[in-house]
Amino acid sequence: MKRIFLFVLTNIAVLAVISITLRILGVDRVLDESGAINFNALMVMSAVIGFSGSIISLFMSKWMAKRSVGAHVIENPQDPTERWLLQTVQFQAQAAGIGMPEVAIYDAPDVNAFATGWNRNNALVAVSTGLLHSMSRDEAEAVLAHEVSHVANGDMVTLALIQGVVNTFVVFFAKLFGILVDRVLLKNDGRNGPGIGAFVAEIAAQVVLGILASIVVRWFSRQREFRADAGGASLAGRQKMIAALERLKANHEQAAAMPQNMSAMAISSGGGFSRLFMTHPPLDERIEALRSGH
Repeated sequence: MKRIFLFVLTNIAVLAVISITLRILGVDRVLDESGAINFNALMVMSAVIGFSGSIISLFMSKWMAKRSVGAHVIENPQDPTERWLLQTVQFQAQAAGIGMPEVAIYDAPDVNAFATGWNRNNALVAVSTGLLHSMSRDEAEAVLAHEVSHVANGDMVTLALIQGVVNTFVVFFAKLFGILVDRVLLKNDGRNGPGIGAFVAEIAAQVVLGILASIVVRWFSRQREFRADAGGASLAGRQKMIAALERLKANHEQAAAMPQNMSAMAISSGGGFSRLFMTHPPLDERIEALRSGH
């Protein structure tokens, strides 16, 4: 979940910077300088903005992840746990046919791990101290295998491409909406470029369409989690992968039983409408998929 959050946050920031910069440079005026909307130019500009955001986010993902959580990259193992982590990831990376990722530990009480990076041979696998304290070696091995599988499957690249496509449509329709509001409601003929009304309407449309687009991206993310579970089961063993998910489920149930002022910090498997915005499927579904051999 952490890698998805960081990727999306960076993507939104880059999109905003590029959109505002192009507007300051007057690119919007070129799109409709004759008063007629140039749809081809609008689509090309939307694609440039959309894919720039996702690609820059992808290349920054490892750098952002390490600094946002204060991850300590293991270069020279200082204790048996660090040695075990390096050896386990190295073995799994070789089995998965990828380059050795950087391995890091970050200080956090939550049971969590993530993998990120712009390609299969330049990745990062990080685990929290909470995971190392709460899980057995077999369970932690399965979690590492799950993250290595994300790298081997190229999930960050896939996510970047999907995000780029939805970004393109968000920018295209948001700009189109802004121009239409500017001309139809505010009676601007467009000959002097879009007015402030177009900018305000465009930003509002980007927010709404961005939320809808995130549903699509998160659906794809949930499907990739099932595949990473299967890959983790192949690398570490099906029973270890199931045991790791059951441990996560037990931790989540314990967190859900906390007092109200603490439970807000717990991870919830969600349901109903909130399911649309989940980056991971419910743990029960993941466990059932493994048990049924999917």
